[in-house]
Amino acid sequence: MHGGSFLGVSRGHPNVTEIADKLEEWGINMLFIIGGNGSHAGADAIDQICRNRKLLIVIVGIPKTIDNDILLIDKTFGFDTAVEEAQRAINAAYVEASSAYNGVGIVKLMGRQSGFIAMYATLASGQVDAVLIPEVPFEMDGKNGVLQFMKRRLQKNGNCVVVVAEGAGQSLLEGTGGFDASGNPILGDFGKWFYTQVKSHFKEIDLQADVKYIDPTYMIRARPCNSSDHIYCSVLGQNAVHGAFAGYTNFTVGLVNNHYCLLPIPEAIKQTQSVDPNSNMWHRCVMSTGQPDFVSSPPETIRSYPLSQRRASSLLQMQYQLPSSPTPTKPATTKAPSTETSSF
Repeated sequence: MHGGSFLGVSRGHPNVTEIADKLEEWGINMLFIIGGNGSHAGADAIDQICRNRKLLIVIVGIPKTIDNDILLIDKTFGFDTAVEEAQRAINAAYVEASSAYNGVGIVKLMGRQSGFIAMYATLASGQVDAVLIPEVPFEMDGKNGVLQFMKRRLQKNGNCVVVVAEGAGQSLLEGTGGFDASGNPILGDFGKWFYTQVKSHFKEIDLQADVKYIDPTYMIRARPCNSSDHIYCSVLGQNAVHGAFAGYTNFTVGLVNNHYCLLPIPEAIKQTQSVDPNSNMWHRCVMSTGQPDFVSSPPETIRSYPLSQRRASSLLQMQYQLPSSPTPTKPATTKAPSTETSSF
């Protein structure tokens, strides 16, 4: 019922050999590791040591990261709560922007490599004019740039709200270099850089703008989880224990296509899950904001049809214009059913 964790949190690479030593010394035969990709990578390393030593110790991962960036899993514990809290920051930015003359509200949300929080919070709020995430490239200047779009929104509505993920726009600024204690690249502070660029731009073009910047990072991290995450976390914990007592090891738990599954950790940590710029959800987000492609020449989109032949057919009909006048066709003839089987 409280934010944070009474277990305590840590950063960095612990000595997994020492962890295995203590597990063996203390006679522990079940270890549950809670966290994101880094924590699951640590769980995999501990499991390998236990296997090499032929120790009968079950290693179980439980996905808890607000970034929702673990592969294969529909969502992680903490994501729903993060999106809900992020909306409060967006609402505050909108109030400030709409209350001022040419008001601009900028909200920086968490998401180093994945823009899920920014995308879902934008969709949920309905008050955002533009959202910038790490997976989608954009330009600041020029007629198709973000700054020009913000100017048009100010001229049209008198206010503008922009949501940025912390990992967005790293190609536009230099990071501090190196890696943090967890092995993640140290990013430049895009939120503050973006705020400075917006203020400077409107000053240069002599457009009076009242720019407000909100960074709710630790407010989001520290709040208690909502009812949806309460239920989800309870089920994850139960499934983790069931899998452990069944004798499985080196697995994590989570929703996959709305089914609770046990997944091998090595498969779940192969790469970071990120927003697909060609997905329906991202297009829904873009439609809700009305933002264009913030690039001078958008790359040609390569269509793929992974869902079904029926959907592919409907998309192809939308892509190509039908002839204005119907082409005469021969009368249909009845054909005997084929005895061959077809597979899709």
